[in-house]
Amino acid sequence: MRPSFTLGIEEEYQTIDPVTRDLRSHINTEMLAQGKLRLEERVKAEMHTSVVEVGTRICRNIEEAREDIYELRREMIKLAAEHGLQLVAGATHPFADWRTQEIYPDPRYHQVVKDLQLVARANLIFGLHVHVGIEDREAAIRIMNSMRYFLPHIMALATNSPFWLGLNTGYKGYRAKVFENFPRTGIPDAFQSYSEFENYVSLLVRTNCIDNAKKIWWDIRPHPFFNTVEVRACDIPLRAEETVAIAALIQATAAYLYKLHEANQDFRQYARPLLMENKFRAVRYGLDGKLIDFGKQQEIPLRELIEEYLELVDPVVDELGSRDAINGCRKILETGTGADRQLKVFAESGGDLKAVVDYMAKETAAGLY
Repeated sequence: MRPSFTLGIEEEYQTIDPVTRDLRSHINTEMLAQGKLRLEERVKAEMHTSVVEVGTRICRNIEEAREDIYELRREMIKLAAEHGLQLVAGATHPFADWRTQEIYPDPRYHQVVKDLQLVARANLIFGLHVHVGIEDREAAIRIMNSMRYFLPHIMALATNSPFWLGLNTGYKGYRAKVFENFPRTGIPDAFQSYSEFENYVSLLVRTNCIDNAKKIWWDIRPHPFFNTVEVRACDIPLRAEETVAIAALIQATAAYLYKLHEANQDFRQYARPLLMENKFRAVRYGLDGKLIDFGKQQEIPLRELIEEYLELVDPVVDELGSRDAINGCRKILETGTGADRQLKVFAESGGDLKAVVDYMAKETAAGLY
């Protein structure tokens, strides 16, 4: 059975004090309760009380996903403003200190803190998760195995976290470095079958490593409860149109790899240590770096690789109806990623991180109205 290639997009936002520009908890307001009234289960709390997450419905195509994520951003910006807050889409806050942040009063999050201690408390990061509907679980594993190769390329396009604790980290995507302190993160190994993956999960549950497969936080995973492959590697982009472009690229990659699978072919598999070399380069240098082309055994400028990548998936783009959205990836190559633009504002303002936050808030709302 051909996959549906439906889309689901989740974004995690910062709630900001408009005066101090620091993170501020939304829990002491009725913001979350009102959000649930207006948007139902499409809005929820996250572990830290200055993080709010939204998720689209199951969308049949990228245009439905665009409408849904734009509506969610608009509603959350409006809701934040009603409660004296600003909404910001950035994968790290430029200067907030995780040590002053409260944990959301939910037993699930308190258990994570109990298990992971300081690592959990320090995990003050904001991501983009994209689900692609692939109902056949064996096909999902095959596609996951092959898509691992493309994760560094996708991550480089999405980089939006150059600052941490008031410092310019030198990384374009520092969020990834924070998150790798968690167990069961990063690019996974390849699995021979879905049953091999299930056996792995069963062993972890049986030996009290995890209570369910949602605590496997890899950059890509077969979702334990939905028939999707979930890409969790990306920083949340500044603009909603960038989120849509990246989601479209992920969907097109899955569709391209399924065509290979259907023809009993496969994209060449590379070992995790090699893929992790490219991931490091992607989050360190973003679009200005080079990745390793393992077939040629050469370094290639990332911008060239993105163009090659877009040509590779081009045959499936029109049938998915995502050409306009995919072209957004080329726009990112022109304008730079959120990280590039944050760093530009930082330089032009003489190192004023509050000016960076103001710029991020403006960009979060750009193009929505």
